[in-house]
Amino acid sequence: MPCKPGATWGFALAIEPTPPLLVACLCAAWCNVCTDYRSRFEQVQATLTASHPDARFVWIDIEDDEALLHPLDVEDFPTLLIALGDTPYFFGPLTPQAQTLERMARNAMSATTAPGVTDPHVSAAVRRIRAEPQALR
Repeated sequence: MPCKPGATWGFALAIEPTPPLLVACLCAAWCNVCTDYRSRFEQVQATLTASHPDARFVWIDIEDDEALLHPLDVEDFPTLLIALGDTPYFFGPLTPQAQTLERMARNAMSATTAPGVTDPHVSAAVRRIRAEPQALR
């Protein structure tokens, strides 16, 4: 059927919102590397939450908040847990550089592939962290 002059077509696209980003830094109060890294972590937090206000960045002391992480072992610092919604995309140690953290968080937000982490204990930790009040920082 030919289109008449002046006719308009409307299309409705269903775009699913991106699940909120969770970036959890797992460190220890006694770790000097963690102490030095915290300001860089907060720098990336400020940068990303400016454009993604629903992103949640949390600093978790592995000894004070042990119940959130059990039975996960954290052996190297800093260890990062990055998730979209309840789906973990990365769990492991990371070089303590702001650029690396920002790149990894942005990659997770724009991921078009399946998550890289399938461990059910990591998924459970993500759910426990998300359930914690925002005061956990």
